[in-house]
Amino acid sequence: MTGQKKIGLVLSGGGARAAYQVGVLLAISRMLPDPRVNPFPIICGTSAGAINAVALASGASNYQHAVLTLSQVWKQLRIRDVYDASAPYLLKTFLHFGVALLSGGRLWGNPQSFLNNAPLRDMLRRTMVFEGVDYSLECGSLQALGLTASCYTTGMSVTFFQGAEHLSEWERYQRLGVRERIGLDHMMATSAIPVFFPSVRIGEKFYCDGAVRQLSPLSPALHLGAEKLFVVGLASKRPDTIERRRSGSYPTPAQIFGHLLNSVFIDSMAVDMERLTRVNHTLSLLENHQELTGLTQLKKVDIFMLNPSKSLEGIAYRHSRLFPPVLRFVMSSTGATGQRGMALATYLLFEPGFCRELIALGYRDALHQKDDIMRFLEL
Repeated sequence: MTGQKKIGLVLSGGGARAAYQVGVLLAISRMLPDPRVNPFPIICGTSAGAINAVALASGASNYQHAVLTLSQVWKQLRIRDVYDASAPYLLKTFLHFGVALLSGGRLWGNPQSFLNNAPLRDMLRRTMVFEGVDYSLECGSLQALGLTASCYTTGMSVTFFQGAEHLSEWERYQRLGVRERIGLDHMMATSAIPVFFPSVRIGEKFYCDGAVRQLSPLSPALHLGAEKLFVVGLASKRPDTIERRRSGSYPTPAQIFGHLLNSVFIDSMAVDMERLTRVNHTLSLLENHQELTGLTQLKKVDIFMLNPSKSLEGIAYRHSRLFPPVLRFVMSSTGATGQRGMALATYLLFEPGFCRELIALGYRDALHQKDDIMRFLEL
């Protein structure tokens, strides 16, 4: 890959939706002349995308093996591997919230979150090989790994990165890059969705999901040396006409929560993409005016973005029965098992049926654009 521009892989967050990214990565392994060679020397992930990022970075010395191993994890993943949805826990949690609310927190302190994601920590401890990141850096198959979390204490979007010695920390408005050895706490912090999962302490500060207040989700990869960006987004295709005809109904609680999650996980990426596209267009207009080009530090960045070609809400609707009974009852009462509330379900439905279908969708979408992807990857 000598002479090629360094490609940064950006994996956005989105809970169970991140299974789609695995399908895309699998398809790319089928396109590579040598499937063992990692085409992405810079890898950045946020929230659930960080799980895929660490798995890929730790196995970057053999890309195909890393992706196949990751796909097996997702294909076997169940809700109980991510959070506790048992009847005793949920009943205790509702009681906790009720007592804390009615007593102003005096009889029972405020709960840290609605769901307990301790099972996720146990699963990641078993499946992630953090020492693999060190090896990938040493053998040259990886230049940098970056995970972004949002700091409750400072309000900053913090990208923790592990990479080549020449990479420097950075600070911009409301965001900074900090060199640290990536570990389990970083992964838990970047995936700690507010309200749903508890915050994570790193050092003296508390962090939550990296998609929160992430004003520029594409910038970490650029700071880490990427010259081109391959972005696997998780923005679902617009709802079908049936749902749009019903849009006049008052939104259900689940629809409201889903709307909030979409604004956190999807909107900032779309805005940053639009911003980068405008910059690229502006620079293209200056190409024939060298005297003006030299007056700006902006650089053109080629970008390829892939989003699901089908509605993820529609897929989740067919698998909503997979939620555990008590959680299904709770979600049903908030409208989360109806078509209009399915956005929330797409983030929480960590079950083989749903995840496998997303992996298959990502695989098909990538193969459908095989020629464009190979051209972008300079294969």
